[in-house]
Amino acid sequence: MESYVGKRLDGRYEIREIIGVGGMAVVYKAYDIIDDRIVAVKVLKDEYLANEEFRRRFKNESKAIAVLSHPNIVRVFDVSYGDKLQYIVMEYVEGITLKEYIEQQEVINQKEAVYFVMQILRALQHAHDKGVVHRDIKPQNIMLLENGTIRVTDFGIARFSRSETRTLSDSTIGSVHYISPEQARGDVTDDRADLYSVGVMFYEMLTGKLPFVADSSVSVAIMQLQNDPELPTKVNPDIPVGLEQIIMRAMKKNVNERYQSAAEMILDLEEFKRNPSIRFNYSFFVDTEPTKPIKKAPVSKAPVKIEDEEDEEEEVVKNRTIPVLVGIIAALVVAIGVLSVAAVHFGWVDIGLFSKTEVPKFVGMNYYNEIDGVYEDFNFAEPLVTNDDSKAPGTVITQTPEAGTKIDADKTVIQLTIAVSSEQIAIPDNLVGNDYAYVVSQLEGLGFTVKPRKVELAGIDPGTVVKVSPSSGAMATVGDVVTVEYNAYEGEEIEYVTVKDVTGLKTADAKTLLASLNLDVKVEEVFDETIPVGIVTAQSVADKAKVPEGTEVIIYVSKGPDPSVTTTVKFRLPLSGDFRKVEVLLNGEVIKTDENVLMIGIDYSVEVKGYGANDKLEAYIDNQLYYECSINFTSASPNIYNETTHILQQPTEPVEDPTEPSSTEPSSEYTGV
Repeated sequence: MESYVGKRLDGRYEIREIIGVGGMAVVYKAYDIIDDRIVAVKVLKDEYLANEEFRRRFKNESKAIAVLSHPNIVRVFDVSYGDKLQYIVMEYVEGITLKEYIEQQEVINQKEAVYFVMQILRALQHAHDKGVVHRDIKPQNIMLLENGTIRVTDFGIARFSRSETRTLSDSTIGSVHYISPEQARGDVTDDRADLYSVGVMFYEMLTGKLPFVADSSVSVAIMQLQNDPELPTKVNPDIPVGLEQIIMRAMKKNVNERYQSAAEMILDLEEFKRNPSIRFNYSFFVDTEPTKPIKKAPVSKAPVKIEDEEDEEEEVVKNRTIPVLVGIIAALVVAIGVLSVAAVHFGWVDIGLFSKTEVPKFVGMNYYNEIDGVYEDFNFAEPLVTNDDSKAPGTVITQTPEAGTKIDADKTVIQLTIAVSSEQIAIPDNLVGNDYAYVVSQLEGLGFTVKPRKVELAGIDPGTVVKVSPSSGAMATVGDVVTVEYNAYEGEEIEYVTVKDVTGLKTADAKTLLASLNLDVKVEEVFDETIPVGIVTAQSVADKAKVPEGTEVIIYVSKGPDPSVTTTVKFRLPLSGDFRKVEVLLNGEVIKTDENVLMIGIDYSVEVKGYGANDKLEAYIDNQLYYECSINFTSASPNIYNETTHILQQPTEPVEDPTEPSSTEPSSEYTGV
């Protein structure tokens, strides 16, 4: 691969030296001449540019990882996905990898290990909330600063490598020790794969050894699939049982028995920190070459000092009066509990007066003018829309829960349905790359309002449109505002502003602050179990970044914990003996697809997640509707009703013979790394 040392990328990033080499990319230290700062630039190797699928996924995923903004994640400042060069510009971090630190210390003490893992999990929870799964969590991808702060790196890169099918080799040994069993099988992975990898790292930190070691990557992968690791306490007897339970639960082979979220694992670690002798009420069942960072600054080999969060508890002196006092207090607690239950049961006290809030009547109000940003004490889902020309656009047509219902405002999500105009047309194609004046004439001719945004880019002709939002092909209502971003003409001045950090602020305050800087603010709501409703959790443009006036900044606002409930739906497949495609949709969105399912009359199961009272599930076999039902997720246990099974037409083309050995033989190729 060509070395870029001494060159300038896109007229902005002066490449100074190589600081890391990996299987897919080379990492350079560079100077950003616009923002006057040192950055790290990861340039993808040439062989990946030839893979169209990889390039497409890299482009889409890079947009997602660029919005991650968390103190334990290396920040992404810029992304370029040209035909001849693709790179990511990241925060430059001075330190060593967690792998190097483990090798230095051999065994990390439990307090320090918990401190590191908590930071990693918080970073992963933030990423998972944004829909980004790392898929390559390993200590080589964790940077450790001198003050003990963790930075997770390489978000989004590993997930693209699945577009390339390849056999395991010794070159992948750096990653295969940490991959989940589902990755080893080549299955589709989700957030829980990252948690398995965290469990392996935790195991390594506390024991000084990896749970599975063999002579080849293939052997290690097979062990990930089939073998149970040796219990950590057998390797290091000083490990508390509660900590061992946490590690072993994170490393469950079955994803449904594993921690279901990083937040869930954090809660158990918090419990352990409060009570190191705790025993949980569950039991356990008995890369290409990793990046090689070039060290620049020596880091002390001494363990990072973590201050005690709690002082030693003072010894309690036994006293004869204590049992008496305990008995009196226990009796009072029981009496109060009985009276409370009776008061509620007989209507003496209306608990709603103390802990519930009555839902106002939103039907008939305009969502954009009268609700959005006004009722900040309530937790609103993104409104559903329906075509209705009889009402003004934005008018609320239905609401759930209904007006007058008493709810816990911090936890209950309010779903509104609003009217929109039926006169919608698609944003034209081929706008990007054309002259600004031409694009404006095209959009205004269709009835849209154009909002210009000037940028300054090297190597692009002045006046060239580089971005349109909404993008080409998106449906928009006549009269909507379309933002057109173009490279400034010669002589046009661009005013730059410095972005402020608004994380932790209320939505209205954040919008006001960013709008005062002449930035275009957009709000996106996300579920977050740790941040109160209405508080900004992240932003798309980093603090102190210098950007042109009018730049779009997305702020991500907490809408509280995810209220959805999970249930399993089963239906009986037809008995035809052939292979067919099964696709399951919930409310019109595909939630599961299986390309080759043998039709032998057995039950087919699908895990469904929702929170509506009348969600519709449909199952299609070879694009024919086969099964449908409705689900009420609001009941104590999700309730399935209106089940219907349809008769399928026989396929017109020959089907694969299910008795043919080649159709069911496992592939010798490995796609998990």
